[in-house]
Amino acid sequence: MNLLPRVAFKTGLTGMITGVMLAGTVMSASIVHAQGLDTIAREAYLIDYQTGTVLFEKNGYSLTEPASMTKMMTVYMLFDRLKNGSLSMTDTFHVSENAWRKGGSKMFVEVNSNVTVDDILHGIIVQSGNDAAIVVAEALNGTEEAFAVEMTKKAREIGMGDAVFKNATGWPDPEHLVTAHDLAILAQRTISDFPELYKLYAEPVFTYNGIRQPNRNPLLGTSAGVDGLKTGHTESAGYGLTASAERDGRRLILVVNGLPSMRDRRTESQKLLDWGFREFDNYNLFAKGEAASAADVWLGDEARVDLVTDQDIILTLPRRDRSDMKVSVIYEGPIPAPITEGQQLATLKVEIPGLENHEFPLYAAKAVDRLGFFGRIGAAIQYLLWGANG
Repeated sequence: MNLLPRVAFKTGLTGMITGVMLAGTVMSASIVHAQGLDTIAREAYLIDYQTGTVLFEKNGYSLTEPASMTKMMTVYMLFDRLKNGSLSMTDTFHVSENAWRKGGSKMFVEVNSNVTVDDILHGIIVQSGNDAAIVVAEALNGTEEAFAVEMTKKAREIGMGDAVFKNATGWPDPEHLVTAHDLAILAQRTISDFPELYKLYAEPVFTYNGIRQPNRNPLLGTSAGVDGLKTGHTESAGYGLTASAERDGRRLILVVNGLPSMRDRRTESQKLLDWGFREFDNYNLFAKGEAASAADVWLGDEARVDLVTDQDIILTLPRRDRSDMKVSVIYEGPIPAPITEGQQLATLKVEIPGLENHEFPLYAAKAVDRLGFFGRIGAAIQYLLWGANG
C-alpha cells in the first residue's frame, strides 16, 4: 500500500505525469560528510541491508587488509557446501600439523584429531581460530593456497569485484586485499543466502577442548542490535569490524577498519550504527503490482489502463530532510491499442536534486483490445471534434 501523497497533472496531449512529494532524499556520501558526520576509522562503509543504499562512506572503495574479517569468506564457502548438501554439520575434518601449528587466535584443535563441521564453524565464528580456518581450507581444497583461489573466484561470483584472497585466515600478505564495499557485500550475501546458518554469528561463547572463549564481536548482544559478523586486527590493518544490526525490523550493515584500538572499534561502530538508525528510515513508495498511475489509451475498448510495477519500490531516506524529491510517471500517449498484459508502457522516474535519478519500468496491468472498425471511426471523430478530453 502506498502511504505517500500523490498529485496528478497532465502535460498536454502527449502523456501524463504523476508527481509525488516524499519526505526526504536518498543521501550520498558527499552529503553525509557535508552534514558534519565523521569517523576516525581509516575506512568506513554503512548501508541499508534491504535497499543497499549507502548511508555513509569513507574510503569504502580503497583496498585494505581485512585481517580476520577474511574468515567471513571462509565461513561463506563452508555455508555454501552445507546448503547444497555436499557437507553436513556432523561431517568431520582432519587436523593437520600445519593447521595445528598456526599462530595467532586459535580454536585449539589437536593435531591429527577429527573435528566436526559444527565445531569448526563455531571455532571460526566465535573464537576466530586461525587453526580452524586452515582445517577448512585443507579439507575442502587440499591446500590453503588452492582454497584461496576458490575464495577469490566465489568472491567475484557474489559481487566482490576487488577482493583478492591469498589465505583462509587473513594472515598478512601484501596481495591479500579487499575493500570495505566488498566486505559489506559479503555480509549482505551471507545473511540473505544463509539466513538460518547466519544465526551462528550471534553465539556469545564457545568452549572447545576445555577452553572457553567469548565471541570477539564487541557489540554482540548490546543495545546496538548487533547479531553478527566478524572482527579483524593486525598491526598493519589496525582494528576492524564487519557488523550487522537489526532494530524494529530494519537492518544495517557496517564495515570499519584501520582503527587504533579495540575501544575505538567499539565506540566508532556504535556511533555509526546509532546514526544510521536515527537519521534514516525505509519508505515504501509502491508495492509490487500496485498502480502507480494510469495511461490514456488510443482506440481501445478501455479508455485507460493502470500502470503497475513488477517490484516493491522502497527507498531509504533521511528522516529529517524534508526536501523536494519528485517521482514521475512518464510515457508517450495516448498509447495505441491493442495492449498486452505486462507490456512495458512507461517509466517511473525518481528525481532527487543534486543526485542521480532512479528509473523503474511500469507495465500494463491488463490487456486492452482494439476497438472494432465503427468504434475506431467514432473515436476518431470525437477526438477531432473535442480532443482527448471530449
